[in-house]
Amino acid sequence: MEAKATKTQKSSLKTKVQKFGTSLSSMIMPNISSLIAWGLITAIFMAAGWWPNAKIATLIDPMKLYLIPLLIAYVGGRMVYDERGAVVGAIAVMGVIVGSNIPMFLGAMIMGPLGGWCMKKFDQVFKDKVKTGFEMLYDNFSSGIMGMILAIFGLFIVNPLVIAGNNLISKGVDWIISIHMLPLANIFIEPAKILFLNNAVGNGILVPLGIQQSASAGKSILFLLEADPGPGLGILLAFMIFGKGMAKASAPGAAIIQFFGGIHEIYFPYVLMKPALILAVIAGGVSGTFTFSLLGTGLKAAASPGSIIAVLLMTPKGNYLQILTGVAVAAVVSFVIASLILKADKSATGDLSANQAKMEQMKASSKGKDVPSAQAATQSVKAYKDVKRIIFACDAGMGSSAMGASLLRDKVKKAGINNIPVTNTAISRLKDEDGLLVVTQEELADRAQQKTPSAMHIAVDNFLSSSKYDEIVLNLKTLSQIDPQATKEENSSKDAKSSDQVSQLNYSAIKEVDFIHHDQHVGSATMATSLFKDRLKKAGKHVAVENMEIDDLDDSREHLVIVTKEAEKNLKLRYTEIQVVSVDNLLEAKEYDYIVEHLA
Repeated sequence: MEAKATKTQKSSLKTKVQKFGTSLSSMIMPNISSLIAWGLITAIFMAAGWWPNAKIATLIDPMKLYLIPLLIAYVGGRMVYDERGAVVGAIAVMGVIVGSNIPMFLGAMIMGPLGGWCMKKFDQVFKDKVKTGFEMLYDNFSSGIMGMILAIFGLFIVNPLVIAGNNLISKGVDWIISIHMLPLANIFIEPAKILFLNNAVGNGILVPLGIQQSASAGKSILFLLEADPGPGLGILLAFMIFGKGMAKASAPGAAIIQFFGGIHEIYFPYVLMKPALILAVIAGGVSGTFTFSLLGTGLKAAASPGSIIAVLLMTPKGNYLQILTGVAVAAVVSFVIASLILKADKSATGDLSANQAKMEQMKASSKGKDVPSAQAATQSVKAYKDVKRIIFACDAGMGSSAMGASLLRDKVKKAGINNIPVTNTAISRLKDEDGLLVVTQEELADRAQQKTPSAMHIAVDNFLSSSKYDEIVLNLKTLSQIDPQATKEENSSKDAKSSDQVSQLNYSAIKEVDFIHHDQHVGSATMATSLFKDRLKKAGKHVAVENMEIDDLDDSREHLVIVTKEAEKNLKLRYTEIQVVSVDNLLEAKEYDYIVEHLA
């Protein structure tokens, strides 16, 4: 009992830390485009830029001092109290901006949420007391007065505190850089990334500090600490050469997505498969940052996503060789150490998909769950009956969740399910509603549950590769197929063809019915076996029903093999004697009634 309480406390603490970190990053992520715009204008049109232009360069300071802090405060206020909080947060931050010659990004991250929170609490006390007809008057004046008070508070209280804190932090960062100790920060940054805190660390902490350093020095190495694609590239290159099974086969595609697309989350599962590989990414991160520091380079603005393309676009003129050198060093060091770890590992656990499936099985066993029964399979399908929308949620609502949504959207479309939209968003922007299916990462599952208690939740280990996507599609498809109204016309058109196929079987010879699990149909074959056994039991039939691999079949007329349409051709090429029935859906097919009736 005590151990369970401790575990719950640790989970709660972890959730709170993630929530705080994501709150910081969620104010930055929607405004990345403004940071990129400012960084490009600075890199191209400033006096030392590629094409100096004094007129265009006048945009640099106003964007840095006013536009970006206002946008950050607006988003921060909206996170707390929608549009009213956003407006009050933007008004409030003006008090911090005025009278300062440094970018007030940290001040904006304080005043934005504070403005939204104050307005929310004020409305909770007074809004219900407003007389009919005075609602608009109350809304406008209450938010205006609250904004005024907070702006004055920010000018006299928050502004001096932020300036003092900024000076202290800047001196501390400069001192760490001067003694070449900054690379040690990667000892903490790289493991934090693997735990899906990359957006919180990068956009919540490093980017605001980096922008202020870049505003005065013209560039900042802090932009590279989390965004450097080198360590992840090294891990994936090592799997390409020394990996095993699916991990090795999928590594080339993952490397392209990670290095050029900037989706760092794609290499996290590879590290989680072999926890010792955390040493490789730490060593790669430390060596890369050390190289950047030694060569005195940095970026003009945040590189988001962490793609080599984005990194080079944010590179100051004359710094390209230094940046590429640092990335290359990080990749080489990470690759060498990861290669040694993979070569020394003699275990047969290199198959990425196999490990994911095994992990799911172990989780089920640890919770006392058995192999799905027929009743459980049916309940699993019916759990989807109210799903009207699917949302992928991650820290930032970009990157990996966008790709995961794209993958499932494609599967849903191919399955002919056209009435359920699949989108993605930041976990902080989730809204609780009926008919919602939320797909998120294991590490963020607790927070997703808190945000949307009424929704159906599915947690995955990796947005970019999960067998659960096929389960979702299978259950949605099966639900529509077991609904008589949804499939009446479709079944009618197939009756003649189905009758011809099943009527030609030699039922007197059949001693066993086999479901073949292959490719994406492992889970469906298991459930279909259980459901078919239940059918036979209710009909009083005693024919054996097995779930097996295609290589384990005996080529005999005594076997009736039920497969999907796509597997039928392969089966008939390998066996000549077995009897075959192909169906559109393994769980529920019109042919089953006829088969069960005629079996001995």
